[in-house]
Amino acid sequence: MGMSSSSAHRRRTGGAVAAAVLGLLAAAGGPALAATDASSPGRSPDKDASASVHGAGSVPQGISRLAQGTGRDIAITVDDGPDPTWTPQVLRVLRQNHVKATFCLVGTRARKYPELVREIAADGHQLCDHSVDHDETMDHKPVAYQRDQILGGKAMIEAAVPGVAVNYYRAPGGAFTPESRAIAAENGMRPLGWSVDPKDWSRPGLPAIVSAVEDKLPARPTVLFHDGGGDRSQTVAALEQYLPWLRSHSYTFTFPARTAP
Repeated sequence: MGMSSSSAHRRRTGGAVAAAVLGLLAAAGGPALAATDASSPGRSPDKDASASVHGAGSVPQGISRLAQGTGRDIAITVDDGPDPTWTPQVLRVLRQNHVKATFCLVGTRARKYPELVREIAADGHQLCDHSVDHDETMDHKPVAYQRDQILGGKAMIEAAVPGVAVNYYRAPGGAFTPESRAIAAENGMRPLGWSVDPKDWSRPGLPAIVSAVEDKLPARPTVLFHDGGGDRSQTVAALEQYLPWLRSHSYTFTFPARTAP
């Protein structure tokens, strides 16, 4: 998600990033770019959309907010990394609790820290494309730009860990559009949202984070945490407390729904 005050510097859209994206797309044989954005100029209501429209193959275009499975299943997702300080600490806590999570990786950071992407994949976590450089205004931009951000981010992650699937796409700040959802689904990635947001990115304090994730959990929740975008010490502490609490309440850890509903 990444709504921290540090997100602004990750919104660079200058020539260097654009050139890198286009080069990656060319190398990956990416599809041709659309010329214009067919969506309205305002922020899309898709930010809260939940309709599931099937795209290419079995990957729906609808935004996934449920964990796989039934009953007391939960999906932990971690955004905005990889980060050399906080990602290893999050990975340590996940290992200690025998939890597999889904890491939503920013492309430029995956390119900068490929060894962390490999460590995430080696631990059995799922990979999610979180765009090239975390531009939270993507839903105001042309479809060509959205495509560059989505496929460029995916290519950067894949370059860090060849042969490992990137199964999800999460728009920065939830800034989805119908077009971006279709691009993701057509390229094998389920659009990924969340159902529980403790706003750990704002560093509200450990009690506030823990209260938000323990209180009145919806069915099969997808919970949003962060390992990038700033000081994530509160997130690490919250995970140390939260993951054992979930096990004590008979939750089973899984990944977000990918092909249904």
